[in-house]
Amino acid sequence: MKFSSTALTSILLASSSRSVNAFFPRARSFTGLSSRTSIGYVITKSDINWRGSRNMSSLAASEVSSTQTGLPRVSLLQFHVTEDKSINLKTARRNIEEAAKGKGVRNPELLVLPEVWNSPYATEAFPEYAEVLPSVEEGGDMRGSESAEMLSGAAKEFGVFIVGGSVPERDGDDIYNTCMVFDPRGVLVAKHRKVHLFDIDVPGGITFKESDTLTAGGGLLTTFDTGEGLFGTVGVGICYDIRFPELALLLTKEKDVSMICFPGAFNMTTGPAHWELLQRARAVDSQAFVLTASPARATEEMLKATKKDGKFPPYTAWGHSTAVNPWGEIIGSCDEGEAIVEVEIDVSKSMQMKTNIPTALQKRTDLYSVEYKG
Repeated sequence: MKFSSTALTSILLASSSRSVNAFFPRARSFTGLSSRTSIGYVITKSDINWRGSRNMSSLAASEVSSTQTGLPRVSLLQFHVTEDKSINLKTARRNIEEAAKGKGVRNPELLVLPEVWNSPYATEAFPEYAEVLPSVEEGGDMRGSESAEMLSGAAKEFGVFIVGGSVPERDGDDIYNTCMVFDPRGVLVAKHRKVHLFDIDVPGGITFKESDTLTAGGGLLTTFDTGEGLFGTVGVGICYDIRFPELALLLTKEKDVSMICFPGAFNMTTGPAHWELLQRARAVDSQAFVLTASPARATEEMLKATKKDGKFPPYTAWGHSTAVNPWGEIIGSCDEGEAIVEVEIDVSKSMQMKTNIPTALQKRTDLYSVEYKG
């Protein structure tokens, strides 16, 4: 989704999410659209429209709700990924700077990047692009990883939490799909290695096998604390992890998360069918906000160039980075192109759900259980 820097400075449009409009009218919200650069900038109204309790009937009302409630804010960064790592690093850094400026009465406190943003999404590429990443336990020495160094520096410079999407990580003979999280001091506070590898074979659709080169992570429950004034405890998963409800359920049960971030890169087969469905399902399962950030979909020109001169097979991402509230409503989304989705988060809604529909207290543990063995 692209807009010129001179257009759409204050235009009210209906949400671009077809499924929200068609299937979830209660969640339909108005979106104020602005732009600073060639990046599409999507500012959603806040979660003030909880369960459709407030109708936004005018431009002025929508602008107030999208920029002036003062709730903590999150930005989802959706940008193109190339075979040139140096370009990818610059693109990510530019998007972080753009997103950190914000468009509301307060700047975003947390940014989420896409899955595998510094490398082509190809099993053959992962070993070549893999970096030795710092560990949380060792204090996070960034010097061995240019991706970690960039993310850490940006988090410190702009004073934000960064859920750093994911990058291929080399650890001895193993390669992981890893998400690093940095706090506003630039300190590495969490690291999640993708637990469930993307190994699928859909006839007539897509065949992909991450396990050809990647190793599955061993730590399931990755969280970090943002403090009570922001988002509380936040959980992290990566892409295919979202298909496993046990992860979301255990993050709620064991860590009492109010929000889960899933950097992801669904494709043109699984994306249209399951991307939104799974996010809404996990939000309802966990009674927490669910946030996803995807790479932007490659343009036709980019795909042609990759097929002609590229070293690795092209992977076409679905895009549509999205934020979902604990009621299962979409509160922010975009289309397939480059975009920054900025959304306000009221974490009290997570506690409200857990109180009003107390499924965590109603489990039939005499009949079944979901237990963490880590």
